[in-house]
Amino acid sequence: MASSTKQCTVLLTFDFDAESSKEAHGLTSPTPISQGQYGARVGLPRILALLARYDIKATFFVPGITVERYPKLVRQIQADGHELGHHGYTHVSPLKLSYEEERAQLEMGLAAWQQVASVRPKGYRSPAWDLSHHSIDLLKEFGFEYESSLMGDDFQFYRIGNEDDSPGLVEIPISWLLDDFVHFEIVDNGAGLATPAKVYEIWAGEFDGAYEEQGVFCLTMHPQVIGRYPRIRMLEKLIQYMSSHTGVEFTTCSNAVATWRKNNPVVGLIG
Repeated sequence: MASSTKQCTVLLTFDFDAESSKEAHGLTSPTPISQGQYGARVGLPRILALLARYDIKATFFVPGITVERYPKLVRQIQADGHELGHHGYTHVSPLKLSYEEERAQLEMGLAAWQQVASVRPKGYRSPAWDLSHHSIDLLKEFGFEYESSLMGDDFQFYRIGNEDDSPGLVEIPISWLLDDFVHFEIVDNGAGLATPAKVYEIWAGEFDGAYEEQGVFCLTMHPQVIGRYPRIRMLEKLIQYMSSHTGVEFTTCSNAVATWRKNNPVVGLIG
C-alpha cells in the first residue's frame, strides 16, 4: 500500500544584491547605497544565523560585482554549505543589454565566481526577473543546468528550450507573491511596507498549496529586506510551520533540480 505522506520541497533563495540593485537604477547617492550595504552588514549575518539554527541549506544568487566587493561574505556563505548562483554581473536587466553585453555579463560573473570562490554556478537568476530573446540560448551555451526567472507554473519545475532533443534548462518558477521586496519595500505603484503578519499569511497559504500538490515552494528574498528584525522572525515562524508538516524537505536549487531530472527523464535520451 502506497504511503499517504505528502512530499514537498522547500527552496529558500536569497538574492544578495548589496549596492548593485540600487546602482542599476541610477541610485548612487549615500542613502540608497547604504540600504544595499545594510544587507551585507546586518541582513546577511542574520539570515546565515537563522539557517544554521535550523540546519537548512539555501541558495544565494549573487551579482558578480557583489562577489568581488564582499569576498569574505561570499566565502562564508560557501563555507556554511549553501549553494551559490549566478545573478548577472552588475544587476542590469538583460532587456537593457545587447547580445554582446549580455554575453559579457555572464562571462564576467563567472570570472568573479571563479576568482573568489573557485566555483562555477549551476543556476542562474536574472536581475529584474526578466530574460531577453537571447537569454535561454546563452544559458544553455554556458552550460547552466537551471534558471529561475520565469512564472510559467507555481509549484512544479518544467523544462525550457528545446525539449525534443536535449534535457534543456530546468525552470524553477518564481512569483511576485513569493518575493519579499514587493511586500516590504516602497515600490513605484505605491505598494509595500506590509506587516510581517500579512506576508506570513500569504506565504503560508502558498506553502499549503505546494504541500497539497506535492510540489515545490520557492521563496525569493533579499538580505536588505528580509533581514529586518521583525521580518527575519516572521521567516523563522514560517520555517517552523513548514517543518511541522511530514514529508517536507529543505534543500538547495541544484539538489532539487538533480532529483527532478532523475524522476523526469527526457523520452528519447533514456538508455
